[in-house]
Amino acid sequence: MAPKDDGIIIGPNHHIEQTCLVGYVPQRPVPDLTLRLGANCFLRTGTIIYCGTTIGDNLQTGHNVIIREENTIGNDVSIGTGSIVEHHVIIEDGVRIHSQAFIPEFSKLEQGCWLGPNVVLTNALHPQCPQVKNCLKGATIGRRAKIGANTTILPDRKVGEDALVGAGSVVVKDVPPRTVVAGNPARVIKQIDELDCPYDLVERPYL
Repeated sequence: MAPKDDGIIIGPNHHIEQTCLVGYVPQRPVPDLTLRLGANCFLRTGTIIYCGTTIGDNLQTGHNVIIREENTIGNDVSIGTGSIVEHHVIIEDGVRIHSQAFIPEFSKLEQGCWLGPNVVLTNALHPQCPQVKNCLKGATIGRRAKIGANTTILPDRKVGEDALVGAGSVVVKDVPPRTVVAGNPARVIKQIDELDCPYDLVERPYL
C-alpha cells in the first residue's frame, strides 16, 4: 500500500518489499485508525501492519510478521520472521524479538529486552472462562532482560531488569532483577554477576 494513502503516515527512507500489507483495517472498533510508521523502516515480504498503531524509527521485520492495531512501538525495534504482536502491546526502544515469537494483548516489553526464537508470552489465566476478556493481563519483560528460546511466560508475570531466563523455561512466578532462572517451573539458579564465559572471551558476559 502506498505511503501517501489517507490515514497512513510513513517516514522517509523506508523499504517495503512486495506482498507487505501496510494499513490493514481491523474488524474490531478502533478510535483512531491512523497508522504512524517512522523513518528508515525495513519491512520484508509478507509483513502485515494494522491501522491504528504508532511505530518509531528504524523498525525491521522478518518475513510474515503480523503487528496488530493499537500498539505503541518505539525506535530501533526488530521483529523476526513469523512473529505475531497482538493489539494493546507496548514495545519500548531497542527491543529485539526473534523468529516465531508470540506477544499477546496487554504485554509490555521494556527498553532493550531480548526475546529468543519461539518465545511465547500468555495473557489468559483461565482460557474459555466466561469473563476471560475482562481479566487478560500480559507479561512484562524488564529492561535488558533476556528470554531464552522456547520459553513460555504465564500471564501477569514480571521478568525483572537484566534477568536471564534459560531456554525452554516455563515462568510461573515473577523473576527478580539480575537473576538467572531456568526449568519447568523456572527457578532461580544463580545471579547475573555469577555468570562467566566458558570460552574465556570476556570475564563476565553482563557486567
